[in-house]
Amino acid sequence: MKIFYAVQATGNGHISRAMELLPYLQQYGTVDVFLSGSNSNLNPNLPVKFTSKGLSLFYGNKGGLDYVKMLRYCSPVRALKEAKALPLQDYDIVLNDFESITALACFLQNVPSVNFGHQAAFISPKTPRPDKKNIVGELVLKKYAPATAYVGLHFNQYDSFIFPPVIKQQIKQANPSNKGYITVYLSHYSDEVVAAALNKLPDVPFEVFSKKVKQRVKQGNITFIPISNEAFNHSMIHAHGIITGAGFETPAEALFLQKRLLCLPIRGQYEQLCNAAALADFNVPIIDKIDEHLHHHIANWLNVAPQKPLHLSHDTHAIVHQAILTAQTVKQQPANNFNNLLTEEDMLALS
Repeated sequence: MKIFYAVQATGNGHISRAMELLPYLQQYGTVDVFLSGSNSNLNPNLPVKFTSKGLSLFYGNKGGLDYVKMLRYCSPVRALKEAKALPLQDYDIVLNDFESITALACFLQNVPSVNFGHQAAFISPKTPRPDKKNIVGELVLKKYAPATAYVGLHFNQYDSFIFPPVIKQQIKQANPSNKGYITVYLSHYSDEVVAAALNKLPDVPFEVFSKKVKQRVKQGNITFIPISNEAFNHSMIHAHGIITGAGFETPAEALFLQKRLLCLPIRGQYEQLCNAAALADFNVPIIDKIDEHLHHHIANWLNVAPQKPLHLSHDTHAIVHQAILTAQTVKQQPANNFNNLLTEEDMLALS
């Protein structure tokens, strides 16, 4: 069997999950990866056969999205050309981890696909949302990468097609300890903004993972560490607690390790606000932004009971098997029977 696996590279989480899933997918056949995006900080140890700049997300220095940079790198003409060129007819199944060019290619070439990943879970209305829904955010989650079928991943099994997170083997097999420091990964803030807040807690040691530094640098109570999968996993496993955005992979691993977790969602990214709503059910504190009060929030967080742990109802092999089974099933269905393409009503809502 030949498997086309499209992976969104706008962040480290998608690539990290893909590297964990790859050996399981390879049990079913040959896997060719399409890596789309240009702002991941991880070295993808994947069989990448196709690449694209994609439609990437970029972050500013103060907790939000950099819309100017996103627009600068966005090229619909290039995306259409790449979608037409992808040789999807050569593959038995197509798995898509929230990648828009592959979704468009499937539509143009009449090829069925399975949206397999965290964002697929948001097709269900049962998946947690913030109190105030965002129309544009909902459209992006549901229609950025439409597919013939969906296999979602989330913190809980909110619907029948949603499965638990894929936790890396290094995390699952770890013997966690508590060495007293706090692991910090806030890629949507600059090192300077993070340091200014954490320096107000001089008695608390922090390990901050940085896109900027090339080697470990100690500044007072803060050790800045270059981003790497191995180093970050080690830091989490032996941390007292973890401060990060409201993404999916890192919070899931922190919950699995039963570590204290505090999250600062990326402002303007609706998916993270949805994740924050789900994390609140685990008693995870959600902080809106880094400001002059953050050190008080951290101090309070360190003195309350940790959140609820994450329990895995399915192992990775079972999840991958379900994705393959779903892909084989939709192979027999009309590929262009997408029920999540933009409608006239959607376009009116966006205008």
